[in-house]
Amino acid sequence: MPSYVVAGAARGLGFEFVNQLSSKSDNTVFALIRNRATASTLYEIQESRKNTVILEADITDSVAVEEVAKAVESATGGTLDYLIIVAALATNMNKSILAFDSNEELDEDLLEHFRTNVLGVVHTIKTFLPLLRGGAAKKVAVLSTGNADLDATLTIANPGRVGYGISKAAMNMAIAKLALALKPEGFVFVSISPGMVDSKAGRPLVQGSPEDEAVFQKTAGRIKVFLPDFKGPITPKQSVDMMLEVIHRWTVEETGQFVSHYGNKQWL
Repeated sequence: MPSYVVAGAARGLGFEFVNQLSSKSDNTVFALIRNRATASTLYEIQESRKNTVILEADITDSVAVEEVAKAVESATGGTLDYLIIVAALATNMNKSILAFDSNEELDEDLLEHFRTNVLGVVHTIKTFLPLLRGGAAKKVAVLSTGNADLDATLTIANPGRVGYGISKAAMNMAIAKLALALKPEGFVFVSISPGMVDSKAGRPLVQGSPEDEAVFQKTAGRIKVFLPDFKGPITPKQSVDMMLEVIHRWTVEETGQFVSHYGNKQWL
C-alpha cells in the first residue's frame, strides 16, 4: 500500500496530484496545505475517499512540518514511500532584476523566494527522511520550472521571474546535493518541471491583470519562434499524468536530475 505526502496540495497541481493518487484505493495520500480556507474542494475529496488525510503545515514553518511528520509516522507505522513537494513562492513574476525600486526591495524578494523554494524544501525533505528511510520507494520529487534552465531562459529572453527562477535554480542544485548524499541508501530524487500548465496556480505567467496577460502573450510569441509546433498550455491533469509517469519510473541511477514532464530537457 504505497504512501504519499503531497506538500502544497490545496489547489492547482498539488490538488491534481492528490486527486489522481487518491483515486487508487490502495494508495494512502497525505495532503499538506497552509490553511483550510483555500482547500474546500480538497476536503470534498477527503470526505469521499477514506485514503486521503489533510494536514496543515507551511513548508517554511519547521515546527509545523515536524508535527505533520509525526502524524504521518503515527498513521503509517513509521514509513513513507513518496514525498512530492509542489509548494512554492512565485511573486513579482513580471519584474526584471532592474525594475525593483531599491536594492533592499530586490534583496527581500530574493530572500523570500529562497526561504520558501530552497530552505523550505530542504528542511521538509530532511524532516521526512526518517520515514522515507523506512519506505519501499524512497522517492522525493520536487516541482521545478523551465525558468530555472539557463538555455531556456536565454532562448525565451524573458528577464522576469527573477526571485522565482533564481531560487528554483538553487533548489535544483540542493536536490542534486541531497541525491548524491543519499544515493548509497537507494534514494531517488528528481527535480521536475510541469511544463506550461493552464491553471491559476500552475500557470503563473498570467496573474489576472491586463499587463500580466500582455506579458504572457509576448512570452508565448517568443516560444512560437523556437517551437513553431507549440500548441499552448496543457491541463493540470495532463501535466500530473506525465509527471507521475516520470516519478514512478525514475531510478537511483538517474537520481538528482532536473527534467521536464517528458523526463528530458523539453520544457514545453
